[in-house]
Amino acid sequence: MQSLDIVVVTGMSGAGRTSALRVLEDLGYYCVDNLPPALAPQLCALLEGELERVGFGIDVRTGSFLEGAEDTIANLQEQGHSTEVIFLDCKDEVLVRRFSETRRPHPLAAGADVLAGIQAERQRLAALRQLAGHVIDTTDSSVHDLRRSLVDYMARGNKPELAVRVVSFGFKYGLPVDADLVFDLRYLPNPHFVPELRPKTGQDGDVAAYVLESEPAKELLADLRQLLTHTLPRYEAEGKAYLTIALGCTGGKHRSVALTEELGRWLREEGKDAVTAHRDVAR
Repeated sequence: MQSLDIVVVTGMSGAGRTSALRVLEDLGYYCVDNLPPALAPQLCALLEGELERVGFGIDVRTGSFLEGAEDTIANLQEQGHSTEVIFLDCKDEVLVRRFSETRRPHPLAAGADVLAGIQAERQRLAALRQLAGHVIDTTDSSVHDLRRSLVDYMARGNKPELAVRVVSFGFKYGLPVDADLVFDLRYLPNPHFVPELRPKTGQDGDVAAYVLESEPAKELLADLRQLLTHTLPRYEAEGKAYLTIALGCTGGKHRSVALTEELGRWLREEGKDAVTAHRDVAR
């Protein structure tokens, strides 16, 4: 039997449990929300050999199925699965405000008495909170703060590597929809106006040399390297999994292609997980 890495995410409604599950998904966990705890062992049996990491979201919406959740977790551990509980908590008054602002009904609120529902929920989740190996208080946290906190905890000092994609494009065909950072290269010397270079692309050596050996291109590359040296570690600290850098020229055939190849090469030399793509080079 193959053991699974199981993370049970539970906690107060409105404290960020759903957001925490999304973070786990980004970290490679197969997540199931609002699963009756008694069904967890059966699901794990189906997933053995197919997946390695599983996240379960458990809350009071399961009703009477919540009873016995502690026994289910103990059973998973006895089967050899690495199982830990993360509990999302928050002060009552902040939870009341959050439900008021979103106008969502609390699952245990009778009528409009949200506070009574929150207090009842605390009682029902008390046993699970005692089992938690990690409690995250989101009282003063934003969604981004929660993400950083959970990524730091799950990484245990080994944060997931940021995957960088550098893509060239032509402005005449529109911006890449998935771009995080966009840079306009249309001020660089244009090989299109050199007859012997026009039919070639930025992947050809003479075109690349024409572009990259110009002073404006050298200055731009120096600036991009400095910018990315400072920003990439911060994106990684934020828990961002993917970053797309888009470099554009008029047609996406010469200047942007040459700079994309050069920037991708430098990123790989710096030890980054970087790939290059050329959206419009064949147009």
